[in-house]
Amino acid sequence: MKMISKLGLVLAFVLAAPAMADEPGPGGSKPPVPKTGQEVYQMVCQTCHMADGKGAVGAGTFPALANNPKLKTAAYPIVMVTKGRGGMPWFSDMLSPEQTAAVITYVRTNFGNNYPEPVTAEDVKRLSPPAAGH
Repeated sequence: MKMISKLGLVLAFVLAAPAMADEPGPGGSKPPVPKTGQEVYQMVCQTCHMADGKGAVGAGTFPALANNPKLKTAAYPIVMVTKGRGGMPWFSDMLSPEQTAAVITYVRTNFGNNYPEPVTAEDVKRLSPPAAGH
């Protein structure tokens, strides 16, 4: 009798397991959405500007964000992130104004930068109005 109840318990667990999974496959199919400035940096910016913000030279030149005096004025990184320039692509179609503000504030207060005034989503919206047709 005990064997039947154990078998029933195992069978119930096995049948219930697929219902408990949120998505098929390892890690699911939906990419995580970065929310904090650090998360945005790690998921979007770090690939080119490196984990330490010191940039890189190789197949291309990726400027250092570490100890960068150009970040003192918030308008500069807002325009660079939202509109791009040269080899820097624009991210206005990928990042929300909130994500853009968060990552710029993060970079301005890390990597040896000491520009503590936060950038807001309103700053981003003011300096990068939506393109015509959006």
